[in-house]
Amino acid sequence: MKTTIAFLLLLAFAPSEWLVNFDKAKETAAGQHKYILLNFSGSDWCAPCIKMKKEVFESASFQAVAEKQLVLLRADFPRSKKNKLPDDQTKHNEALAEKYNPTGKFPFTVLLDANGKVLKEWDGYVFASQDKFMQSLEQVLGGSH
Repeated sequence: MKTTIAFLLLLAFAPSEWLVNFDKAKETAAGQHKYILLNFSGSDWCAPCIKMKKEVFESASFQAVAEKQLVLLRADFPRSKKNKLPDDQTKHNEALAEKYNPTGKFPFTVLLDANGKVLKEWDGYVFASQDKFMQSLEQVLGGSH
């Protein structure tokens, strides 16, 4: 019984899952009436990307908003050989970058509707500015219903 309760609690507070396929994200967003939050990241070399992941995307306040309103999509561009993505994933991420991040900014985060239309962009991440990001995100989400 205790194990079951612990497992259910873990599920309830488990971080939202980040998808890596845009078509799947659009399908999920349309089916669940949610928005897509697309994050371009250099997970093993970009210090602001790593900080943003830890300070914003792993925070309880972000997770609560994500659970209700967002489908999370990450386009990662690691540089280390040990973190190399499969070729098809690299091509997929490059195609997303061509469309939504043509200047190659990192981190770069885009809020999209379920059809892929851009609603808001966040360029970079200033350390210790997670509250500003969350306020900006909630302002757009609250104003777009």
